[in-house]
Amino acid sequence: MLRLKRLIEIAPRRSVNGRKLLKEEVQIFPEIPLRSPSQWTSSRFLDIYQMGNKDAIERERARLKDEMNRGYFADMSEMKQHGGKIGPANKIIIPAVAAVKFPTVEVNYSDGSSLKLPITSDRNDANLSKSDIPKASLVCLSFRASSQPMVDSWSFPFLKTFSHSPDVRLYEVSFIDSWLLTRSPIKKLLLKIMRKQKPGEKQDVLQRQIVYSFGDHYYFRKELRILNLLTGYIFLLDRLGRIRWQGFGLATPDELSSLLSCTSLLLEEK
Repeated sequence: MLRLKRLIEIAPRRSVNGRKLLKEEVQIFPEIPLRSPSQWTSSRFLDIYQMGNKDAIERERARLKDEMNRGYFADMSEMKQHGGKIGPANKIIIPAVAAVKFPTVEVNYSDGSSLKLPITSDRNDANLSKSDIPKASLVCLSFRASSQPMVDSWSFPFLKTFSHSPDVRLYEVSFIDSWLLTRSPIKKLLLKIMRKQKPGEKQDVLQRQIVYSFGDHYYFRKELRILNLLTGYIFLLDRLGRIRWQGFGLATPDELSSLLSCTSLLLEEK
């Protein structure tokens, strides 16, 4: 009985001492109100949403929705259906009044120098002389390595036909959108090992200018209505950078004939 009484007397003291210790700990380590990760994330997104540009956010949402509707498997499915020939090439030249401008894109040569395409007569560039502005430019776009043979089917006959023309340019643009490959050290290393003109190649007036464009090209593709990234896209531009002819995929004899005749017409335009 005596032992039980002593236990009852000691227990409250210990609990009181325990409460005092807890109180001291709270003073030293003040309590931080906890919230679930989902609540923190949503409120943070809300703050960014309120602070950011709502129009830009809406555009980004539309972009995500657009890109989710397209993908590698959708491109592959189309390639199996038509082999990259997403449409027929123009049979005749597009009239100047109906032609649209080719969007500006910055490209890099393998030596690291950069250039903005297209080169046009309405550009305010003091470094450009009249002889630097071509009357006709063939711009071949390749987003994946699989489309390079398609580009070659257009560029080689074009190069052979207009090899001695000083008023024609030929650009083969390869797009690199990988985040890692666009980082400056990797980009410089990549450009060093890129394709260069072979020493034994014939030095004609018209040269294949192989260039590369790094980074995000979504809005560039959007302007040109490019969806399938596995095929090649060919554009013939006039001296003002307007699209006067376009083709896709592998060239056919009739389409090549159309391209060459339209180029000749551009060279004759005043």
